[in-house]
Amino acid sequence: MTVWDRPEPPKPPTPLDRGRIIAAAVALADEGGLEAVSLRKVAARLDVGPMRLYGFIATKGDLLDLMVDEVYAEILPDRPPDGWREALRVHAERTRQAALRHEWLADLLGGRPTLGPHGLAVTEARLAALDGLADVDTVMCAVATVSAYVTGAIRREVADRRAERATGLSKRDWQRAAGPHLTRMLATGRFPALTRAVYDATDTDAETSFATGLEWVLDAVSARLAGPRV
Repeated sequence: MTVWDRPEPPKPPTPLDRGRIIAAAVALADEGGLEAVSLRKVAARLDVGPMRLYGFIATKGDLLDLMVDEVYAEILPDRPPDGWREALRVHAERTRQAALRHEWLADLLGGRPTLGPHGLAVTEARLAALDGLADVDTVMCAVATVSAYVTGAIRREVADRRAERATGLSKRDWQRAAGPHLTRMLATGRFPALTRAVYDATDTDAETSFATGLEWVLDAVSARLAGPRV
């Protein structure tokens, strides 16, 4: 058999590890949302057979948990901020920034418990910021309250961004399109409080709205840490 007749040896399988799988899944979700993520699609992105992934990940739920934990690594600051208020503020702002980079995160925040190393580290940092300032139940409630605000505000902002992309209308364009209907409804006099809000309230951007609401929540936490109300 000549060298020309001898078949080449098969190529070695594509190197694979959990880190590469997670990175591929996050990239797919960033491009097309969670509906773009499946074990089969991740395998195709990595140019491997789907069965090879099952040696690392058993279910799509496992994959989503790993993806969330990967993004949680972006939330932890390089060094702990000074003071509990600054710590919770920084974590809230960095969570929002991570969700705007990875919009699919908004769909998973507040869902299954975050038990990965990065998620646990974020939870530890939030609790540690308040440790010793009040009893543990108060600390837990304070952190949960801030987290609930952050999750809700992020979901609203991401929903607005998605709606704008889906309709092709900016917030200002939508207001102009809906203006005639809303004007007619307000003119009935049935919605006086809403009328004042529409005509008199200051129009703020999402970042300002998030920061303002966060400060109000932190004010409430501060009041609770100061002691029971008289």
